Amino acid sequence: MTTPHRVFVCHETPCVSLGAEAVYDAFRREIDRLGLDHVSLEMSGCHGHGLCSGGPSVVVEPSRFLYNGLKPEDASVIVREHLNRGRPVQHLFHRDPGTGRYIARYVDVPFFAGQERVALRNCGRINPERIEHYVDRGGYGALQLALSTMTPEETIDLIEESGLRGRGGAGFPTGRKWRFCRQARAEQKYVVCNADEGNPGAFTDRSVLEGDPHSVVEGMIIAGYATGASQGYVYVRAEYPLAVRRIHKAIDDARRRGFLGEEILGVDFDFDLRVKEGAGAFVCGEETALLQSIESERGMPRPRPPFPTDIGLNGKPTVINNVKTLSYVPIVIDRGPEWFRGLGTEQSSGTAVFALSGDIRYSGLIEVPMGTSLRDIIELGGGIPEGKSVKAVHTGGPAGGSVPAHALDIAVDYESLQSLGSTMGSGGMLILDEEACMVDIARFFMDFARSESCGKCVPCRLGTKQMVTILTRIAGCRGVENDLTLMRNIAETMRVGSLCGLGQTCTNPVMATLEHFEEDYRAHIQDGACPTGVCDVELDGTRVRAAHD
Repeated sequence: MTTPHRVFVCHETPCVSLGAEAVYDAFRREIDRLGLDHVSLEMSGCHGHGLCSGGPSVVVEPSRFLYNGLKPEDASVIVREHLNRGRPVQHLFHRDPGTGRYIARYVDVPFFAGQERVALRNCGRINPERIEHYVDRGGYGALQLALSTMTPEETIDLIEESGLRGRGGAGFPTGRKWRFCRQARAEQKYVVCNADEGNPGAFTDRSVLEGDPHSVVEGMIIAGYATGASQGYVYVRAEYPLAVRRIHKAIDDARRRGFLGEEILGVDFDFDLRVKEGAGAFVCGEETALLQSIESERGMPRPRPPFPTDIGLNGKPTVINNVKTLSYVPIVIDRGPEWFRGLGTEQSSGTAVFALSGDIRYSGLIEVPMGTSLRDIIELGGGIPEGKSVKAVHTGGPAGGSVPAHALDIAVDYESLQSLGSTMGSGGMLILDEEACMVDIARFFMDFARSESCGKCVPCRLGTKQMVTILTRIAGCRGVENDLTLMRNIAETMRVGSLCGLGQTCTNPVMATLEHFEEDYRAHIQDGACPTGVCDVELDGTRVRAAHD
């Protein structure tokens, strides 16, 4: 008897940009030509996170053979040899960038060996555009469990017991936020998914929406049941067209299956979802600015308090959660709070998902238990190319900070990173080798914050501009000693005086580099040279590299 095969062709943004659709079509043509009825062909989310830069990638089940970097003509070879004759094609297997050896199976790739896939549990394992795939893997079972056996208060209790904290950056306890909204008195309440992923280098939310949108939909429905909300919004940036398309389809399919709408699963509970596309303003990741945008106003933050759980969308109580936070909710209910707590640390339960980038062999999404060290994450990423050493790891994006090499054994959790002037953030992790200039890194993030400031409050509007001016002067080796004191004073003014989190935290990259890498600043100021030759300096009206002798 012929062994049934399922072929999953990665259909996430990176692989699509590298020709995944042509590869998919080539598989389809050859399968049809040979009449291989035992083969089912599916598109999927990215099963090769960290490998998509060499995509398109394909996984063949049941043995999970991994092919990477395919062209349409390769698809024909795999169909003829592997699927038809049972002979896997070795020269098309994934090739390890460090050792150069071919690796046949997905589970044997070192990048995946130390990962714990929870938020990413279905990415690459299902066709995200087929709700039956999600249901076959237990999808919407948590919703049925909550509606049939738990009261809204008991649902909140379970989420609180799990220790689940918001994965949008601040790490606020999810159950506590739900309880605040539940306790607010109003006939109309809302649940909002914040999918406005604007941090440079972060793409974790996009990947979940493209690879497993139903986990977010199910999490939002459960949040609506727990808080007493009847309407939800997925706020996603329009620059994510594939994610937008798939979340729309997931909502439509869920509605057709009776998971959305009136009297869901025969229970006295009504809930529905809409999608709101954002225009790409980074400040709309701040929850009150996000609400302004949904209300068709300019996305600018509001003073807090009152907090959205009391007065939110359209003046009604609103709970706002990040994509990853909501994707955890169904599996937490399925497996229980004790299981989720067992994955992490006492104060930071569960897993952390990072978009690994920079000076690392594998760049892509990595999911590890909370408490994993930065050093272990770098090792999972294949280490630093060309035998170079680590200088720093920057986490948290524009609101985060750079952790120095001597602190790489620190555990990745909210409190530990904060103790070093960094944050978990929404998932960006930038690895920097010995040739990185920390003045240049600080200038990059501060210039991003300056361009994304909404300008509503003076400390942020003027402070970001002044900081960029000073950093540019230092990078050009025209800084003075007092510049370091001046930046510290401006940062403190912005921290205490800015209206929202953008202005309050965007100086973190500067302050962290000043604390841990002040020698880079002093080299520019005192020696008149960039210690790594990264920065530009103006000599006789010409921009040249500030190389260090």
